[in-house]
Amino acid sequence: MIFKIIGRATAIILVATCFVALGLWQLDRAQDMQAAKKVVADTTIYPLSDLAAPATALDSRSVGKIVQLRGNYILTFRAPFQNDVDKKRDDWEVALMQVDQNSAILVLRGLWSERLTQPTTAMSTGVNLVATVAPRQFEDRVRSAPGVLSRIDSSVIVGQVDLDLYDGFLVATSESVAEGVIERSRITPPKLESKVAGYYWQHISYVIIWWLMAAIVVILPFYRKRQESDTV
Repeated sequence: MIFKIIGRATAIILVATCFVALGLWQLDRAQDMQAAKKVVADTTIYPLSDLAAPATALDSRSVGKIVQLRGNYILTFRAPFQNDVDKKRDDWEVALMQVDQNSAILVLRGLWSERLTQPTTAMSTGVNLVATVAPRQFEDRVRSAPGVLSRIDSSVIVGQVDLDLYDGFLVATSESVAEGVIERSRITPPKLESKVAGYYWQHISYVIIWWLMAAIVVILPFYRKRQESDTV
């Protein structure tokens, strides 16, 4: 009899603990969602090497941060059918910037229609770049072709250069050379959405449900026992 009681109590504790743990997990998701909405823009300007490394997956914490570097553009590509933050569709110019002897990174420079703005200066001399870190794209806009990027992702050009490529890309906000600033329209890609699925109050409602289930599991045996005693 005593072993039956112990076994029943152990089962109740395990099930209740699972429901409490699920509630805590759901609460963490709700808090993560709230935290994502309260992120304060980091205005610090970092060296690229502080936030990323070639041939290494980009840390999500680096996305949206500002970097400053100097390099040379060695290739230029057209990225068709891209949408900016205002959902305006256009073709973009994306160039590959070599940052040292062994590595390079893709840079979103601006509109493809403005690619001839100081082309010789930009492609033949060192460029001082201030840019925002962005993650690679995952969905193809078009088929890959010579000089055309199906998506802004260094993996699609890995066979075209003998260099280690950075994951993600940079969104240029300012370019300058010895002769001065390169004046052209700059692009703001769509803002990244929170990776936490669902809505805040949806997560909170699940927290209440899980913890209510835990309470029911604990209380129900005592309720049944009282019902049985009342009927005797």
